[in-house]
Amino acid sequence: MNMYRYIYKLLHYINLESDIDDFETIHKNIEKDITFKGTNLWILAFAIIVASVGLNMNSTAVIIGAMLISPLMGPIIGIGYSIATYDFLLLTKSLKNFLFAIIASLIASTAYFMLSPIYTAHSELLARTSPSIYDVIIALFGGLAGIIAISSKHKGNVIPGVAIATALMPPLCTTGYGIATGQLNYFLGAFYLFIINSVFIAIASMIISKLLNFPLKGIVSKPHKKRLNRIIISIIIIVLIPSIYLGYKLVQKEKFTTNSNKFINNVNTIDNSYLLKYDINPTQKIIKLTYGGQPLTKEQQKNILQKALDFSLEKATIEFTQIIPNNDLTQSNNIQHYQNEINNLKILLQQKNLQLDSLKNKNLIGQEIFKELQVLYPQIVNFIYGETYKYENINNKNTPDKLNLIIIKTNSILPKIDKIKIETWLSIKLKSQNIKLIFEEN
Repeated sequence: MNMYRYIYKLLHYINLESDIDDFETIHKNIEKDITFKGTNLWILAFAIIVASVGLNMNSTAVIIGAMLISPLMGPIIGIGYSIATYDFLLLTKSLKNFLFAIIASLIASTAYFMLSPIYTAHSELLARTSPSIYDVIIALFGGLAGIIAISSKHKGNVIPGVAIATALMPPLCTTGYGIATGQLNYFLGAFYLFIINSVFIAIASMIISKLLNFPLKGIVSKPHKKRLNRIIISIIIIVLIPSIYLGYKLVQKEKFTTNSNKFINNVNTIDNSYLLKYDINPTQKIIKLTYGGQPLTKEQQKNILQKALDFSLEKATIEFTQIIPNNDLTQSNNIQHYQNEINNLKILLQQKNLQLDSLKNKNLIGQEIFKELQVLYPQIVNFIYGETYKYENINNKNTPDKLNLIIIKTNSILPKIDKIKIETWLSIKLKSQNIKLIFEEN
């Protein structure tokens, strides 16, 4: 009996029907966001410019702003909703406005990038040119969240979050960049990402509209339903297959890069040869290794190639480059020179680490002294401690004496006997007689 009660409670918690708004209100809200005129048209224009500038200047914050203000999701949600409710007039309207938004965005972004003096493709642009199956997942679940939020009485901040996650405007503007600069790979990659987002947001809208039993706006015969379902399934397959392939390629690249890094860590030093530089190209599966010191023998190169097999790099092409020693030095002198340089750098690094440790210790000593003094003398409100140098004669070329400078601030005058006690205690604590103690009394 308890099991049934728990199941009932669970179903009650995940039930959407109690939060669903009036169907007519949902319909009006979706229809209102479809049309690009007046406010929506101006917001679309502003979003295009903001997104293009953000991509051009490689500003993540600006791009997020463009995602938030972009009204592109309206007609996409409308497409999914109208298919689910067989409202073909609304579907036609949604498609017209969606195509208008695409054309307007492409014209505006292309014009911007043609006029902009900055042509460099930064990371934000490049991120929109390599879609994969993961983008399908983001678009689908983002679309599910979006249509549920639109249908709910309590919309909250879900819709802005969905706008950021699905990112419709940036890939469309990146497509404009591809057109402006004549780079087909940018155009195809970014536009495919936009298609993925659009199709799967619409699919998500259609699924939720069906599940929530939105009232049908039209009557469709069974043959027409079957035909419509076939068209939808065909679109899903056409859009999905390239993303699966690209997702697989992405995973393979990541795997190749990870294995390559593990391999490189194992071939840093080969006898008297030292790896100075390396380059990994996961797309072409090429690893370039640049060695200095004694030239690698053919046997050593063969051993390196053999070791690559231990890291699943059978298909990798490994290229070797040698830094030839100077003619006026023997190879052994060169190797010794490199080793000396490495040793000097190690010593310097150790010294710097010791200095850092010393500074940390002094900070801790100062805190410890201050706490102990405050216990003995609560009137101490401020404490300054540091090491400095004492200069007595400007003509004296000897090394100046180290001095522990301590400034104690109190909120009342300390008796002379207490000051002597503090100075004696500090000398013992710091194990030094070179102490300059200053009292600042209010």
